[in-house]
Amino acid sequence: MKRQKNNLLTGNQILSKPIPKNITVKQLIDEYFQAYNSGRLREAAHLFTEKMLEPDVTIGLSLAGALTPAGIGGSCIVPLIKAGFIDWIVSTGANLYHDTHFSIGKTLHRGSPFLDDRKLREEGIVRIYDILFEYDVLLSTDVFFKKILRLHEFQEEMGTAELHNRLGKYVAEREKVLGIQHSSVLATAYRCGVPIYTSSPGDSSIGMNIAEAALDGYKIKLDVLLDVNETAAIVLNAKRTGGKSGVFIVGGGSPKNFMLQTEPQIQEVLGIDEKGHDYFIQITDARPDTGGLSGATPSEAVTWGKIDPNMLPNTVVAYVDSTIALPLLTSYALGKVKPRHLKRLYDRREVLLRKLYKEYIKAKQQNIKPKNK
Repeated sequence: MKRQKNNLLTGNQILSKPIPKNITVKQLIDEYFQAYNSGRLREAAHLFTEKMLEPDVTIGLSLAGALTPAGIGGSCIVPLIKAGFIDWIVSTGANLYHDTHFSIGKTLHRGSPFLDDRKLREEGIVRIYDILFEYDVLLSTDVFFKKILRLHEFQEEMGTAELHNRLGKYVAEREKVLGIQHSSVLATAYRCGVPIYTSSPGDSSIGMNIAEAALDGYKIKLDVLLDVNETAAIVLNAKRTGGKSGVFIVGGGSPKNFMLQTEPQIQEVLGIDEKGHDYFIQITDARPDTGGLSGATPSEAVTWGKIDPNMLPNTVVAYVDSTIALPLLTSYALGKVKPRHLKRLYDRREVLLRKLYKEYIKAKQQNIKPKNK
């Protein structure tokens, strides 16, 4: 009697065929990333291109770790924004600051992580692991931001999306003057209407320069509470217009939490009926068992209402270095999916916020219980 095939063994067979010369990234991922975290990266590539990049999905990207000094901004984030594959961003301020070095004509260099750091300090060289650059790169970038932050248009209270949009305008102008063709994240987001938020705006050199301007008597002030409600409004709008919400988390830390907390803000705090994000991709090297948020899994996020429990199969965590995974996923997506129409969420922030407010008031009135006489 012929034994019936176990339905657990219906996946593609593991192949050990030789990798051919001049293989494409798509073929490499589809055919040779077969198991362990290469398998998870393949699943992430498929989830991103086959489901998340549908026209009705609003995609948020979170960035943590020193990625832009490694060139990830111009090589990966910028092409994804231009293609309409990223609709809104939560980033550390450091990634935006270091990405600006390239836009003002400064250079960073490949080096070694095994140099004598005392010697580097004497020579005025700064090291980010195996990335080396002159200390003047920091000073020149500080001067650039100091001049901009003292302009009249910055002397008011604003959210970080507005701050970064205004900064992006001047970064774009500097790139044009210098003839720099490969734009920064700030400049590209400005041109494409992609809002960029920073969950901890004081925790970077941009924030430090804002603090210096305030100390010098200038009136610039950041409204971080506005950011909380604006990001929640973006996610709620994605759902209320019949679409879905996807999160693409690179690294972890505060940007990851800030992006995911949009759903608890909607459900738990504002009392609005919602279920959670629909798609979840995370590239990380953090472990969940050490108690760190960066390693928290999508299953854990379900218990907080951050992820729709019915959509849990549409989540992938790949434990891979972001500087390896992101270039591969970028190349894969650009080669497989046509550019999407830009949603230009930055231009619609006030409208989306009013919609959130209306739902909040409605939910608040419905939750008010009559007092006993």
